[in-house]
Amino acid sequence: MYKILRREDLSSNVVLMDVEAPMVAKKCLPGQFIILRVNEAGERIPLTIAGYDRQKGVITIIFQTVGATTMELAELKEGESIADFVGPLGNPSEIEEFKGKKVAVIGGGLGCAIAWPQAKAIHEAGGTVHMIAGFRSKDIVMLEEEMKACSDKFFCMTDDGTYGEKGLVTNKLEQLINEGENYDAVIAIGPLIMMKFVCLLTKKFDIRTIVSMNPIMIDGTGMCGGCRLTVDGETKFACVDGPDFDGHKVDFDETIRRSRMYFEQETAAREKHACRMEGMKNA
Repeated sequence: MYKILRREDLSSNVVLMDVEAPMVAKKCLPGQFIILRVNEAGERIPLTIAGYDRQKGVITIIFQTVGATTMELAELKEGESIADFVGPLGNPSEIEEFKGKKVAVIGGGLGCAIAWPQAKAIHEAGGTVHMIAGFRSKDIVMLEEEMKACSDKFFCMTDDGTYGEKGLVTNKLEQLINEGENYDAVIAIGPLIMMKFVCLLTKKFDIRTIVSMNPIMIDGTGMCGGCRLTVDGETKFACVDGPDFDGHKVDFDETIRRSRMYFEQETAAREKHACRMEGMKNA
């Protein structure tokens, strides 16, 4: 069992947890992930490691309550425990290669929870970081101070203009490139559609672009094949070959189609869980 040491609501449906997991904290690096089960009867879900403290043996995870399992996880309180917490899984992000380089790090929504530790690691390694964080509106902006702290330049974008600058992350990235910012690389992490359009933009300017892929996963060891992607015409598995890939080589249209395969089942599971919780409140 893995004890929850801290629980914090970052927005109405985004939760941060510090979890006691010393063996994971001992070996993990930025870009890697864990797979957890809330309880012994639960499903396995992957979550990227948002932070770690090796000395305290603590792993930080940040997740959005969009499905039955994340809703169940969000109901746990400080002092309670998670049944399974396996990791670190996946390959760590290549950080040292960005020493002395200028990198634009793009985070979209919850993707900022993954982009932030990567930006932090690049900054600490001696790279120049320009971070662009995009959200739908002001009420879901999160981790702003943390992202600012590891950015040489920081830009916050909202779709509706309620905070920061109005527009998409691609609008700001294109503006910066046109103004003369010569980026050695772009790292984009967020919704699939956002990463797709960032890659279409950077391909125009011939800027190397890395994306972090988080498709459906079950075992996290490459055995089940659930997380398969097509990259440069070849089948890859996000859990063992990734999660970072060359964004210009990812077949985003295929990945987006696959991500919608279980939409009906996910909706039914979420509604069933919500109804169960409502029944418990009314009992």
